[in-house]
Order: sequence, then structure tokens, then C-alpha cells
Amino acid sequence: MIEIRTILAPTDFSAHAAASVRYACALAEKFGAALHLLHVLNEVVPVGPDPMLAPVFVPDFYRESEAAARQALGTVLAPGWGRPASVETFIRWGTPVEAVIDHAAKHAIDLVVIATHGRTGLSHILLGSVAERIVREAPCPVLTIRDRTAG
Repeated sequence: MIEIRTILAPTDFSAHAAASVRYACALAEKFGAALHLLHVLNEVVPVGPDPMLAPVFVPDFYRESEAAARQALGTVLAPGWGRPASVETFIRWGTPVEAVIDHAAKHAIDLVVIATHGRTGLSHILLGSVAERIVREAPCPVLTIRDRTAG
């Protein structure tokens, strides 16, 4: 029998992500699993003609970004979406793919539930797919959710 004890739901706070978090929450309730909510903050590295002149972000930028993300994570679940055994929130700096894969490995995640924007054609080629890379590289099964009603 398949045991799902811990589910990871990455979110970028978009409508697409809300649909996948809703699925993850309902699945966590059904399996009696813990739910990990993860938001990844991209560290923007501004570059100019001379890398030595690139501006450096002040420490407040990092603290304020994390505080805003933590506040948003605290409100991402709607009461009617289900009741996981427990909910933990995590904020990571880095690229979404590496952060999700690393979190899944370090926390023995049994299932990742992630949104896909369903891009096709040129936009898929140019922008790539975070969800697709996570499906290929994750240490556990990945369920992708495409919400056709979201923008």
C-alpha cells in the first residue's frame, strides 16, 4: 500500500498555484498527511555593463521579502479546502526547481503537488517549465495540477 505522510505544495501565490494548493490540502486531509507549504524567493542579481558596479541589496530587502512571504503563506489556505494532519510553512531563497527538489529530499516528502501553467509552443520553449523539471528531477512522485479557469 502506498503511504503518503508528507505532501509538499510549492506556491508562488498565483491563481494556478492556489488550485494546486487546494488539491494538496484535500489530499493531505484524505491521507492524514502533513502539508508543507513552500514559497521560493528568487534572489535577483542585477547586472550591468560592469559586474563590479552591480548594486547590492540592503539587508532590509531580504527581511522584508521574507516577512511578506511568511504573511502570505499564513493566509494561503482557505478553511473549506481540507484539514491536513499539520501544516508547516517554509521560505527559501534560490531558484524554484532547486529549492523544491532540495526541500523534497531533505524532508522526506512523499508527494509534491505543483501547478502547471500549461504553456505550449514558443512560450514553453522560451520560458521552460518549472513543473516539468521538477517532475523529471524530484526524489518522489509529483502530481501536476492545471487549472484551466485560472488566468
